[in-house]
Amino acid sequence: MVSPDDLSQLGRDARPAASPEEAVLETVPYTRGDGAPAIVRFTCPEFTSLCPVTGQPDFAHLVIDYAPDERLVESKSLKLFLTSFRNHGAFHEDCTVSVGRRIVAATQPLWLRIGGYWYPRGGIPIDVFWQTGPAPEGAWVPETGVPPYRGRG
Repeated sequence: MVSPDDLSQLGRDARPAASPEEAVLETVPYTRGDGAPAIVRFTCPEFTSLCPVTGQPDFAHLVIDYAPDERLVESKSLKLFLTSFRNHGAFHEDCTVSVGRRIVAATQPLWLRIGGYWYPRGGIPIDVFWQTGPAPEGAWVPETGVPPYRGRG
């Protein structure tokens, strides 16, 4: 069992870090059990970062699926980590992949995939996909549920 003393953000007054590098991504123990692994999904439909060239805001819908092994991402720390990108300048590809890699580093999951569905700027939506490898055998991995961008029609 996790004690509140083991976590620095959950149940406490915590603010987003000034940058993703400074953000604390906490984990909690997980007992996987027998059979096919569970798939955990986080959806962040209002992810924001800054264009590293213009400083203009960029917006994305992130879908993160992972099969935990021994550690789960603590959701409040994940929210604060994702919020730390609001003043972070990086290209869409960098932001998407760095979120995935950071979760992998923290949790060492059996598998992780992330889809970054970036809203158009300059008329071109950019979708970025990254995963650690094939999904675990027997795991149910649903579609992301994010339709391809079709403009206003």
